[in-house]
Amino acid sequence: MAYIVPHSEEATMTDDRTREQPPAEPHAQALWMPFTAQRSFQSEPRLLSAAQGMHYRSSDGRSILDGAAGLWCVNAGHCREPIVRAIQQQAAQLDYAPSFQLGHPVEFEAAEALARVAPGRLKRVFFTNSGSEGVETALKIALAYHRARGQGQRLVFIGRQRGYHGVGFGGISVGGIAGNRKMFHGALLPQVDHLPHTYDLEHQGFSRGQPEWGAHLADELEGLVQLHDASNIAAVIVEPVAGSTGVLVPPRGYLQRLRALCDKHQLLLVFDEVITGYGRLGAPFAAQALGVMPDILISAKAVNNGSVPLGAVFVRDDLMQTVLDAAADGAIELPHGYTSSGHPLAAAATLATQKLYADEGLLERVRRDGLDSHWEQALHALRDAPHVRDIRNIGLMGAVELHPDPQAPGRRAREVFHRCFDHGALVRFTADIIALSPPLIIESGQIEQLTHILRQALEQTR
Repeated sequence: MAYIVPHSEEATMTDDRTREQPPAEPHAQALWMPFTAQRSFQSEPRLLSAAQGMHYRSSDGRSILDGAAGLWCVNAGHCREPIVRAIQQQAAQLDYAPSFQLGHPVEFEAAEALARVAPGRLKRVFFTNSGSEGVETALKIALAYHRARGQGQRLVFIGRQRGYHGVGFGGISVGGIAGNRKMFHGALLPQVDHLPHTYDLEHQGFSRGQPEWGAHLADELEGLVQLHDASNIAAVIVEPVAGSTGVLVPPRGYLQRLRALCDKHQLLLVFDEVITGYGRLGAPFAAQALGVMPDILISAKAVNNGSVPLGAVFVRDDLMQTVLDAAADGAIELPHGYTSSGHPLAAAATLATQKLYADEGLLERVRRDGLDSHWEQALHALRDAPHVRDIRNIGLMGAVELHPDPQAPGRRAREVFHRCFDHGALVRFTADIIALSPPLIIESGQIEQLTHILRQALEQTR
């Protein structure tokens, strides 16, 4: 399969404006950056100024191999011409259209295109602008569904420890990352509980793909059902693979058992596939790759290659119909939405992206071309590198967990992140974990280059 990107990526990334106009001094910057140690960044800023294919260009003119698909989202590689062209043409024809009580053709076409790759009966699409908004939408839809069928007392949500579901109050509530919850603890949703996370170093260390140990952890849901009573629980929400916390891979059989327990107690199962969606595991969604169908599925990021903010929440068709049928004639069935839901530029980018995925077979490439096997071998070859505590992988995502510095937890991963960038590769880090998720167009030589740079950074870190 050919991936049609320019032969010389570096040649296409020249931008004289970035060369002629250096960035403002850090102390003069007006921007308050998201999820960033602001003062540390200002003392040593690293900036990106252009991108093409598998590479970014830094503001000082260096080529940076993208080992993170931007932020888990640029699955087809950067600045792909069909997507760029679609955005440009749409901006010239219809720049914005209100989505309340009106529509425009492109958003309907985009929804149909997404429904064609959606798993099972998840053929109804609600557009948001991000994964965070997608989570809030999914939680509201779950409540609306139960209310529509006469069970409005179902208000409890079950999340999971170490889960990440965005930054809305609902998402933080069902999420289980302590650092994200601490500052806002008193304002979180009151009726939320959490399953234990699925990671255990002793039993799962250096697993290749799904660990064999841990399916029984799904049975913890039984205890929560006994505590809250099934009649009060609206939904269980999990990431099939917990991404932002450091790539926690589900044990074999875990998601199947979770699905069976939700069916037993008539609970909705929600998959947050903001990271795993659109080919990351070698199928359109992790639901298909792992063989477990949720009732609601949240996606964003790679839905249109990260080019224009968009999220898409997939809902079981009968679930949506239940909400519609319960409302009075002429009434708004779901009082929810966003000013930019189904934005014309985002929808056009989605259509172009989905066509590109189909034309180049990118949604299946990771498995079909054996890319996952090559990726696994290259990652686990780092086992003998300094500071490595564990390595995890599934599909085209992986994590290298480091032994923390007892005096400064998180320092080593942060230092490795900086050293990788300075050596020409972009990776992610969280706590003492290096996370990796390159674009799906990556070639074998680039996998070797990425892991070589990571090894070099590990060897230079004290």
